[in-house]
Parts: sequence; C-alpha cells; structure tokens
Amino acid sequence: MKTLTDQLSQYAAYHRDRRNIITHFVGIPMIVVAVAVLLSRPVLGHWGGVALSPATAVTLATVLYYLRLDLRLGAVMAALMALCLWFAQAVAAQGTGTWLAIGIGLFLVGWVIQFIGHFYEGRKPAFVDDLVGLVIGPLFVVAEAGFLLGLRRALQHDIEARVGPVREGPPARRTAL
Repeated sequence: MKTLTDQLSQYAAYHRDRRNIITHFVGIPMIVVAVAVLLSRPVLGHWGGVALSPATAVTLATVLYYLRLDLRLGAVMAALMALCLWFAQAVAAQGTGTWLAIGIGLFLVGWVIQFIGHFYEGRKPAFVDDLVGLVIGPLFVVAEAGFLLGLRRALQHDIEARVGPVREGPPARRTAL
C-alpha cells in the first residue's frame, strides 16, 4: 500500500498552482457533501441514532482508509466526514425535490469550480489517471489547510521534495531559442 506521502505527492503533482488549490478548498467539500447527500437514501435502518445508508458505508470505508494512512489526519477527516454525514442525513430526510436539488446542485457546482482550478493549472484532474485521486482529494485539502496553518512541515517538505513547491501564479513561459 502506498504511504501518505506517496498518495499526497501523486495528487499534489496535479496541483501546484495556488489558484487551483484554492478552488479545491471550495469545490472538493461541495462534492464530498453532495455525494454524501445523494448516497444518504435509501435509509436501510438505524443504529445508535445513525441512519444506515450507502453514505454511511462509504464514509466508514473512507475514514478507515484515511486512518490507515495517518492517524492524525485520519482523525481530522473522521470528524469532518461525520459532520458531512450528519448534514447529508438531515438533507436526505427532506422531500425528494429538496434532496435531489441540494445533492445534484452541490455536485455540479463543485465540479465546475474544480475544472476552473484545473484550467489555471493547465493540467487534467488527478483522478483521470488514477481513480484513487477521488478519495485522496479531500485528504489533500485538509493537508494543505494544515500546511497553511504551519502544521506538518515535515510532510509538506517531503511532498515538495518530490513534486516541487506550490506556484503563486502561472508557470513561466518557455521561449523558443
């Protein structure tokens, strides 16, 4: 299994433009919430106040994967995913029109924001080459937020040693000789 550094470095290679990363701070949470909302139906039962649905199973599997990669980041992701699931279950309890409008609306707007970021990047999204990127994306956003707060400097250094630092603007243009 790839390490945390391996996974984040592979994903980061597609995300070196600061503008692209900023769009991911908005787009990825929207997509994660949308998927949770859309998978929160049907409710297959309840356990300790938690509605059991496909969203519950996907959230549990994803959180276990994050925890296996890194306990600290995995714990943060578990808390965020629990909030996401709580919100998604509340939305899914609404009428079908509300459930679908919120789920599909967040999903589409989130992807538009993502593709705007990749326009700045000048590179396709990571998941096009490796579907695991769909799971690593949310973890990448949390790791990048931590880096901005001055946390996990060693991890940031290891990633940047592999794929280079984040650019503040467009890449330098190559000139023909």
